[in-house]
Amino acid sequence: MLTDTSSKIAVETNGVNPVVDAERRGTPKGLFVVWFSWNVSILGIGYGIFIVGLGLNAWQAILAGLIGYAVSTMLVGVLAVGGPRTGLPTLTHTRFSFGVQGNKFPTFWVYISNLGWKVTLLALAATSGASLLTRLWPTSFPNNAHNHKGNVQAIVLWFVIALVVTMIVAVVGHRLILRLENWIAWITGLMTVIFIILIIPKIDWGKLGNAQVGSFSSFIGGVVLAMTIVGLGYLNNGGDFARYLPRTTPARSVIGWTVVGITVPVTVLLVLGAVIATTDPGLARVASNDPIGALTSLLPLWFLIPFTIVIVLSMIAAAVNGLYSSGLTLLALGVPYSRAACTVMNMVAITAGASYLLFVSDSFLATFQAFLAIISVVMGSMAAIQITDFPRQRRLGWNTDLARPNGEGGRAGRWTALVSLGVSCFVGLGTVTSSDPYIAKITGFLLSDSAAKSTIGTSNIGVLIAMVAAAGLYSMFTYVLGIELPGRPAPVAAAAQPDPNHLASATESVEGA
Repeated sequence: MLTDTSSKIAVETNGVNPVVDAERRGTPKGLFVVWFSWNVSILGIGYGIFIVGLGLNAWQAILAGLIGYAVSTMLVGVLAVGGPRTGLPTLTHTRFSFGVQGNKFPTFWVYISNLGWKVTLLALAATSGASLLTRLWPTSFPNNAHNHKGNVQAIVLWFVIALVVTMIVAVVGHRLILRLENWIAWITGLMTVIFIILIIPKIDWGKLGNAQVGSFSSFIGGVVLAMTIVGLGYLNNGGDFARYLPRTTPARSVIGWTVVGITVPVTVLLVLGAVIATTDPGLARVASNDPIGALTSLLPLWFLIPFTIVIVLSMIAAAVNGLYSSGLTLLALGVPYSRAACTVMNMVAITAGASYLLFVSDSFLATFQAFLAIISVVMGSMAAIQITDFPRQRRLGWNTDLARPNGEGGRAGRWTALVSLGVSCFVGLGTVTSSDPYIAKITGFLLSDSAAKSTIGTSNIGVLIAMVAAAGLYSMFTYVLGIELPGRPAPVAAAAQPDPNHLASATESVEGA
């Protein structure tokens, strides 16, 4: 959280500790601006193309996207309510359900999710920059006829540039990106609006009704893909911004402004992407491997150059923030190295992941979709358990002692939540499928060959099955069987002088590393 002190940029001192009432401020409307600025990006158009790529026509893709966006962002909004009630960030608030040590399992998967998105962002930055070089100097950087992803040399060049810049800024210059990120976000939004104005006249609206209607399983797959692309990816961030709102902020306002802030920009871009993909199938095929490069190929040269540069910078900025946070997450998980060393470790992992995505994977879309499904099984199940636990937490007065260690008001682990999460993840991974041959080895193991080709397998409805299983199993343990596993309070002598900064200790040690 940033505060503006005249000409200086200051970093908020709050970490995983509860935000005290004296520092609470603002109204829920402020959540709209935060989420809106995060989601105004040309990538939103690519999402529409991806959903059409499942075999849907424009109208089916738009409806599937709207349903997926609405359902998943509603979950983000509900989780965000925990922010003002407790003053805690989401991944600390989940200690209420999983316990301090048990919470490390979902936190680890959030780290994997963040790392995967950084791989995606840097890979897209590389292919976008490579497309620009091919457009400007086609003889020096020709498209390889045997490589549907573009010129390999150009991709490697841009990836190295993006990687080096990201690493340097993440290690020594994070304050710089904090100063520039809002400007980059709004400039990207402005450039995206100009992009839309330039693209709309190129659409052949007469072809819109010629596309064939997709199957029901493809439609369900579109809903699930929309959920995993947008809302489910934000489940670990829901309360991070809302925690600064006053404690009594109405839940419906928190949910409403969160949902609207996310869905408005992505829905507008979804419609455009679905229309473009339906009326230009050739572009849609290219976009399955290089979504941004395919879209920018429609632009005049005078706008292509600045637009591509801004897009690449925005992706690097997002990668820097995520990489910095991922380093802190590793430290919070107990990795015994400095933040800089953890950042280098992350870069090695990102390089390996991006190399696979750029040069090994046969389809960017197939690998991306598989990654989203696997991550969403875990994060969706985690969110389902946390939301199911909200009535218990409310009954206990949203007591932040529940996030403390065992013997200080909380617990090391709550087996009811962990068993529910483990079972749901097993079921979810066993019922989702992947067209990426390598990722497919760890998915779909509960499905027969015929089931894998049916609606259950092809739609990745296993993500939803996992979420329902997690909520159902945890509800049975907690509300039917009455196994609540209350926190273990501190001894009376110790409780007489509580330490309000106890929850921040992990963050303080991280920042000092």
